[in-house]
Amino acid sequence: MKANQTVLKEFVLVGFSSYPHVRTFLFVLFFGLYLLTLTGNLAILGLTWADRSLRTPMYLFLRALSFSETCYTLTIIPKMLADLLTEKRSISVPGCGLQMCFFLGLGGTHCIILTLMGYDRFLAICHPLRYPLLMTNVVCGHLVVSAWAGGFLISVTETALIFGGSFCNPNVIHHFFCHMRAVVRLSCLDSDLTELVVTMVSVSALTGTFLLIIITYVFILSTVFRIPSAEGKQKAFSTCASHLTVVIVHFGFAAIVYLKPEGSGGDDTLIAVPYTVITPFLSPLIFSLRNRDMKNAFRKLLAKRSFWNT
Repeated sequence: MKANQTVLKEFVLVGFSSYPHVRTFLFVLFFGLYLLTLTGNLAILGLTWADRSLRTPMYLFLRALSFSETCYTLTIIPKMLADLLTEKRSISVPGCGLQMCFFLGLGGTHCIILTLMGYDRFLAICHPLRYPLLMTNVVCGHLVVSAWAGGFLISVTETALIFGGSFCNPNVIHHFFCHMRAVVRLSCLDSDLTELVVTMVSVSALTGTFLLIIITYVFILSTVFRIPSAEGKQKAFSTCASHLTVVIVHFGFAAIVYLKPEGSGGDDTLIAVPYTVITPFLSPLIFSLRNRDMKNAFRKLLAKRSFWNT
């Protein structure tokens, strides 16, 4: 048991207070990236809904990914931006628990949807004749619901483990949001076991989904290399390029955050920025700029608007 036990009503987020001279610059930078992230994800949601040719399982998964990513950024970035402009950077204990639960749940959902997108590409390339039967829009919808259920099952479990006991002073979280490692260290009970359990759950979920994606791409590559024509190989690769790029960016930055050894140094606040701000910004950018169907749908929408304006 730790000393200084008391009933805490709020936590203080240290955030970027260690960098007072660049807080205005960080606010402008993060606010700009956040607006671009929202614009990109809302554009994907709008295009995949408006264009009938994009109402296929592949783009239904992309729509689900963009929606989960929009919710994911909403749980953290608005609060972070507000804290950059004020000296009172507090959050209530229940609010901290909700933020952690939604952050972990939406992050887990994001990983599972990326895995399902890999599975979708595996069926489309390795079993093209059976693909329309195996991956219908109804099946896609059920898989997306399962992704949300799986992500929040993990997050509710982890949040319950962390917030199941009381917290001790000092009530200072050395982060810009309620990161599970930073919060669990404030527990009045011996936090080492709880931290080990929640870390292992997160790492297992992260590595498990990543390994499943790797396995699907092993089968995809083995099938693509058997395609006789260079044009056929290029077409198969083009359907996977954007997804594979996002997977590398997402899991790469996530690994830096969750696989960083204790005591290895570095500011956890800065280390988390790529995973919470940069990755959500890059994801819609990659899916829109590297996808011919998305660009064609955008051109058609612009042509339709110019027609009605004339």
